[in-house]
Amino acid sequence: MAFTGILASMTHRQAADLVEQHGGQPLQHITQQTTLLVVGEEGWPLELDGQPSVKLVQAQAAQQKGTPLRILSESEWLTALGLEAVRPHQLYTPATLSQLLGLSVYDIRRWERMGLIHPVRRVMRLPYFDYAEVVAARRLADLIASGASAESLAISLDRLRHVVPGIDRPLAQLQLLTQGSHVLYRDPKGWVEPSSGQRVFTFEEPPPPSDVPPEPVASVPFPAVRPDTPAHPPDHWFREGCRLSEEGHLAAAVEAYRLALIASPNEADYHFHLADTLYRQGNLRGAIERYFVTVEHDHEFLEAWTQLGCTLAESNDLDAARDAFRVALDLHPDFPDAHFHLAQLLERLGDSLAAQQHWQRYLTFDQRGPWAELARQRLGANHEPNQHPLD
Repeated sequence: MAFTGILASMTHRQAADLVEQHGGQPLQHITQQTTLLVVGEEGWPLELDGQPSVKLVQAQAAQQKGTPLRILSESEWLTALGLEAVRPHQLYTPATLSQLLGLSVYDIRRWERMGLIHPVRRVMRLPYFDYAEVVAARRLADLIASGASAESLAISLDRLRHVVPGIDRPLAQLQLLTQGSHVLYRDPKGWVEPSSGQRVFTFEEPPPPSDVPPEPVASVPFPAVRPDTPAHPPDHWFREGCRLSEEGHLAAAVEAYRLALIASPNEADYHFHLADTLYRQGNLRGAIERYFVTVEHDHEFLEAWTQLGCTLAESNDLDAARDAFRVALDLHPDFPDAHFHLAQLLERLGDSLAAQQHWQRYLTFDQRGPWAELARQRLGANHEPNQHPLD
């Protein structure tokens, strides 16, 4: 047996041990003795140029020559071993996915807005995602960024169709990724989208940094709007704020969110994104106030309560932070992020016994990422959470 791609259920070393336990011989390469190739489901078996992996190409070539070599997906292989029934089907919040995949929460939210990934369910605005779908999107984005062409990726994915389940979704993701990119050019009056000729609104560049300390209270500069500029709906400014924030233009993003709020002052999501951007600017007091406004408009905004708690903790207002996390858990007792952050906070407050309960609770939702590893470390070497045997 040989393996290609990244396995979702275990490491390649664990897989090799499992093969030997069942009387098989694990191989590093495809040889004349290979009778089974397993395709991992955490990462597509594609090279950096978007071509199928060498092992997969060799296995398919061997099949065409009549060699009795089977190609199975990881799920099919586990089912053959009688292990599929005990594989966990875990869902992830944006924060837990961020830790596990090394993506920013902002990327995950952007991909959701693009339609690149879809939450499996929502609990009070909090999206839960299927791990495999986000992994596929990240892998495709990485391949495109490394220079692989969309055409070669589409061909390669189509070749995987008979060995990897659910390939239609990554093909749709690929189309969205390639269509989502756009190029602008600048004329004397500003930026233009070339395919439509539509003029694109941009904010002025921020002034260069000054050595003079800022005033304690500063007004927020708004972009000048010409009399002939057509009015935009609030969601236009919100989308513009999201785009600018994703591109790192935080001051301009703050202005866009404020313009959206002028027209829709009660929209909790606008307040939440403004709070996040203020936090990224290092304006903790402004972020805290805006998170409070968010939950005033929507008391069940779970991510806002958790972000409020984190920001209050960073500002050393520990009692208020604890209250915020507890509100989140009152609303949604199975919210893993709130359990994790509350455990950290309780340790800072010297209540290790109460913290252990929340570390243990967190591990019932996540056993794979860096947060899970930290939770195990905090619980101590003698703590053995109920783990899936393949994790």
